Amino acid sequence: MNALHSSPTLALLQREWLQHRFSWMLMLLIPTGLALLGFSFGQLQFDPDELNERLPVAVALASVGGAIGLHLVIWWLTSMIIVTGLARRDHNDRSIEFWLSLPVGHARSLAVPLAVHLLLAPAAAMLAGLVAGLAVSLVVVSRVAGFETWLALPWFQVLPAGLAIVARLTLGLVLATVWLSPLILASVLLTAWFRRWGLVILAVGVGLGSLLLDRLFGQPMLSDLIGAWLANAGQSVANSGQSSLVVQNISDVQGALAYVPAWAWHDGLAAIQLLASPLVVGGVAFAAACFAMLVHWRRTGAGAAG
Repeated sequence: MNALHSSPTLALLQREWLQHRFSWMLMLLIPTGLALLGFSFGQLQFDPDELNERLPVAVALASVGGAIGLHLVIWWLTSMIIVTGLARRDHNDRSIEFWLSLPVGHARSLAVPLAVHLLLAPAAAMLAGLVAGLAVSLVVVSRVAGFETWLALPWFQVLPAGLAIVARLTLGLVLATVWLSPLILASVLLTAWFRRWGLVILAVGVGLGSLLLDRLFGQPMLSDLIGAWLANAGQSVANSGQSSLVVQNISDVQGALAYVPAWAWHDGLAAIQLLASPLVVGGVAFAAACFAMLVHWRRTGAGAAG
């Protein structure tokens, strides 16, 4: 209670940690452990033409980038599952009355958990993925070329490249959340109103709404709008379409490694420029309306609706 009175936001963050720390630890350890076991005892095959001094660098970069991406995908998908039931989770254990009695505003009680699962947890997972990728690279490079070769890798380029990838994906995570906010908040709101039927109602509503608009105006505007949100969210994460980072063969790895930070910077700027669209304004306005209705639902009927 003292923590709540002194820093409600910190207390809400601590609640998420206490409630999800075990599953978070499993999500960190299991993929990394499986990868280390697989690469330690599995068979590694490379084209004989690629067995040269550039191969260890390519393997290290692939290990780091793959681990970061894998952790992002796992945590983002898990966060989507958690978030859809976030508004009603206190009803499951009948603790809603307790949380409503605490000196924490309804908006903050909803906003902080959403931020934790949509942004903070996946961002932290990518940093953990960077560390996991370094561990995987140690195993793979050591098996391919020896432990001394792993120590002799150009870490002054590999580490900045890995951090640049994490920074770019973190920015992309924030931007993608903005693009997808109307869909996310609509899912949370409908799940709050209709429980597990909320997602079904959303899917059916989108399908029927698109069909109706197609019949009336000859254009499925609703599905087109959602498709545009999804497409822009995907571009915002890692490839804005303005610059590309392509490695066609092993000989290109060294140059690509040095180019990664510059690519991350330019691609991130291009992704930010995608926000200059009326689709963002309309989507964020709709998401804000959904959030306001969530706050109203929690304030007026959450206790009785459990």
